[in-house]
Amino acid sequence: MTILDLPHAAVSPPIVTPFDADADAAVADIDTDALASHVDALVAAGIDGMVPCGTTGEFASLDDDERRTVVETVVDAADGRVPVIAGAADTSVSRVRSHLSAAAAAGADAGLVTLPYYHGSTSPNGQRAFVEAVAEDAPLPIVLYDIPATVGESVDVDVLADAAARESVVGVKDTTGDLTGLEAKIRETPDSFAVFQGVDAQLYPSASLGVDGGIHALSQVIPEVFVALGEAIREGDDDRALALHRRAVAPLFDRCAAHGFAPATKVAAAHRGFIPDPAVRPPLTLPEADAREAIRADVDAALDAV
Repeated sequence: MTILDLPHAAVSPPIVTPFDADADAAVADIDTDALASHVDALVAAGIDGMVPCGTTGEFASLDDDERRTVVETVVDAADGRVPVIAGAADTSVSRVRSHLSAAAAAGADAGLVTLPYYHGSTSPNGQRAFVEAVAEDAPLPIVLYDIPATVGESVDVDVLADAAARESVVGVKDTTGDLTGLEAKIRETPDSFAVFQGVDAQLYPSASLGVDGGIHALSQVIPEVFVALGEAIREGDDDRALALHRRAVAPLFDRCAAHGFAPATKVAAAHRGFIPDPAVRPPLTLPEADAREAIRADVDAALDAV
């Protein structure tokens, strides 16, 4: 993992995009001050990297100018202290490459790229053609993002192995929830190719398979827990790692998964004081009041496990 300069068992959040609390979120400006403050607090807490414009960052609800603003704000706030992997997902090669170029100009260290959503590939060769076109002379190193729940298909393992042979493709975030498939990704790619777990509650179970770390929404809510979990994994303290997984990560993950990770994560982050307001853009909606209170209670319980 020398390309991204991350330690083993590194944890990075797909950071939320705060909106101005004084306006309707559908049209509200991005609260860049809140975003920068959130980045600074997470870096101070020991988080290893930043991932703006990911799924939890509501990238699909941002226009191109807003996406650039988010990446620029995160890069400036990180100030070289941790690497920034900027989300660059879109439905066409040209638009993905445009996002990568904008992220490179902002100073990001890598780009996070899904397969095209809406149009699925007609065969693995379609995936291969897309990845090759995006990766050719790419302005940034690329981390592929395997998230079939939103894209409609998983990255073919042979396509991934071919991509991993390219200098410009340096890793993959696996949000399939399929540990057997995850193990195949690790087995079929070089040791220098970074494999990140994308499901928060599977970081600990994946450690024994050899993942390099995780990109996890809840690490921006309970960074103390994820920093401690990463340390326990690196030090081989399985009892400590298992306790943090069972008492903190898994229960909060289950709670938040029921309400969508952008809304639930924003509720939890606002509870911690990391952002001033949990507003989300439509079609996302915030959980009902009783669910919000349950999320807050689970955050408090998770912190008690550290």
